[in-house]
Amino acid sequence: MSRVNPVRVIAVTGGKGGIGKTNVSVNLSMALAKLGRRVVLLDADLGLANVDVLLGIQADRNIADVLEGECSLLDVMVDGPMGIRVVPASSGVRSMASLTPAQHSGLIQAFSEIDDKLDVLIIDTAAGISDSVTSFVHAAQEVLVVVCNEPTSITDAYALIKVLNRDHGIFKFNILANMVQSPKDSQEIFQKLNTVSDRFLNVALKFVGAIPFDDLLIKSVKKRQPVYAAYPRAVSSLAFRDLANEIDKWPLPKSPKGHLEFFIERLIQSEVGV
Repeated sequence: MSRVNPVRVIAVTGGKGGIGKTNVSVNLSMALAKLGRRVVLLDADLGLANVDVLLGIQADRNIADVLEGECSLLDVMVDGPMGIRVVPASSGVRSMASLTPAQHSGLIQAFSEIDDKLDVLIIDTAAGISDSVTSFVHAAQEVLVVVCNEPTSITDAYALIKVLNRDHGIFKFNILANMVQSPKDSQEIFQKLNTVSDRFLNVALKFVGAIPFDDLLIKSVKKRQPVYAAYPRAVSSLAFRDLANEIDKWPLPKSPKGHLEFFIERLIQSEVGV
C-alpha cells in the first residue's frame, strides 16, 4: 500500500520497571494528539498489560483476538482521551515468536488496514531486555529510552542499549530523563549514561528532554487518569507538551520505513532470527 504521509513509529522503552515508562507513553500520545496528530498507542507489554489500567478503560478484546482471526484491528481499538486510539495487549502471551505463518500474515494485514488512519504509532514495551522487548524496539524507527536517577535504572538502561546495539545494530537512541528533581538532575542522569556508553559502545545518545517529579502525576495515577488530561497545567503535563513539540520536529521516515507493513515485517523477522 502506498501512502502520502509516512507513519512515525516510536518505541518507548527502559531497562527496568517502575521508571514511569507507561506514563510517558500515554501522556506523550495525548500531547502528540493535541498537536493534531492521529495517534495509536500499542500496549506491547505481552505479560503485564497496563495501559488500559492507567487510562481507566475497559478492553473487551485485544490483539490476540486479531491473531485468531476473530476481529479486525479496528474492532480491537479502544478510544482514549483526546482522540488517541489504544490497541490493548494480549495478556499472557509471552512472545510473538510462537505465531504461525498465517498469524504473521494476519498481523501484517491487520496493521495495513489502519495504515492510512494514523500519523504516529507509540509502542509501550515491557520492562527489561526480553526478546519481546528487543523485537518491538528493533522494528520501530525511533527509540525513546526512559531513565530516572537511580543506579539500577541507569545500569539497566545501559544494558538495554548494549543489547540493542550489539544484537540488532541500533545506533541512535533518544534519552528521556524521568521523575527529575531539577534540570541539573536531568543533565546528570544523561551524562552518567552517556559517559559509560561513549566508553564501551559505538552509539549516539541524544538527550530529548526531562519530565519533572510531580505530585499531581502521582495523584492522577491513583485516579486512573493521565496527568495530561486531569491536570493540563501541571509541570509534568507542560513537560510532555514540550517533548511532543520536540518529537514532532523530528524528520519523518522515508519509504519503506514509513509504512506499518515494514514495521510488522521487521518485528516478525527479528522474532524468527531473519
